[in-house]
Amino acid sequence: MSDIISLQQKIVPELIELLQKRYTIMRNIYFSQPIGRRALSYQLNIGERIIRTEVSFLKSQGLIDINPLGMTVTKDGEKLLEELKEFIHELKGLNNMEKTLANRLKLKKVMVIPGDVDNDQLIKKDMGKSAANYLKSIIKNDSIIALTGGSTVMEVANEMPQCYTKSDIMVVPARGGLGRDVEKQANTIASVLAKKLGGSYKMLHIPDNIGKEAIATLINEPDIKNVIDILKKADIVLFGIGRADVMADRRNLPPSTRDYLEKVGATSEALGFYLNINGETVYETPSIFLTKDDLKNVKNLIAVSGGRSKTDAILSTCSSGMVDVLITDEGAAFEILKSC
Repeated sequence: MSDIISLQQKIVPELIELLQKRYTIMRNIYFSQPIGRRALSYQLNIGERIIRTEVSFLKSQGLIDINPLGMTVTKDGEKLLEELKEFIHELKGLNNMEKTLANRLKLKKVMVIPGDVDNDQLIKKDMGKSAANYLKSIIKNDSIIALTGGSTVMEVANEMPQCYTKSDIMVVPARGGLGRDVEKQANTIASVLAKKLGGSYKMLHIPDNIGKEAIATLINEPDIKNVIDILKKADIVLFGIGRADVMADRRNLPPSTRDYLEKVGATSEALGFYLNINGETVYETPSIFLTKDDLKNVKNLIAVSGGRSKTDAILSTCSSGMVDVLITDEGAAFEILKSC
């Protein structure tokens, strides 16, 4: 396929550009449907006249529908999007990028999604879908899946296909609650994913930002102890990666702790561990129930994170030995390759 793409780029480069534009328009309609032309124009930063022309073509091909509520992708359109996905991947040279990154970062597998989530939040849905498909391929009927909260991990649960077969899969939160957005908390995401997989779930009713003394008391409660015991048997851990400064702010860490994190060069936060650029742990939040020793026994450590702004955070987390599989985007991948 790479030879054909190379020929096309040399002889008819304008067709490649048009293909990518129409693919992007269809993908954005699919993830935002129903959506109007004006909203789509604003979302893609493309003139309404161009959008109108392309939309008319896509409708004539039976790939989208237009109704009073907005535009939607047809079944044929959905099928074409899936078929084009691998072609676009190859077109952008992402297959080679994935292999190079896996080799340099010493990971089992790297998956790179076209685009940059810093510029287009819909890329997060693409990362979620790819992560969900990968997760589905490795899950066993008796798997125990631990996951963190956050918008990216939430998209993994949202994009997981519905399974109507009852299973013995157990999903548990790896952390306590965080912030006011209930739908992004680990407890909520665990329940969504478990229902999609036909499995069951447990909730961890512990605030994420309480002190060590309070944690020591709570973990002796029978219900909480039971969840932690299950958590430590997880064979799959799914988590996001955040910048240390952003996560310290989001978790409302005391000013003294934030000053300390800055002083010691904290670059990333993952699973409650704050890491420097070399992947060394410089601070741990009190509510860590999966220790570094526990993580060594987990068969599949899957990190999902993207955006150029998270380049150093992703690099430092991968250097820590806490990642087996990385699902990221083109923006972060490109910067990581320049750094390592």
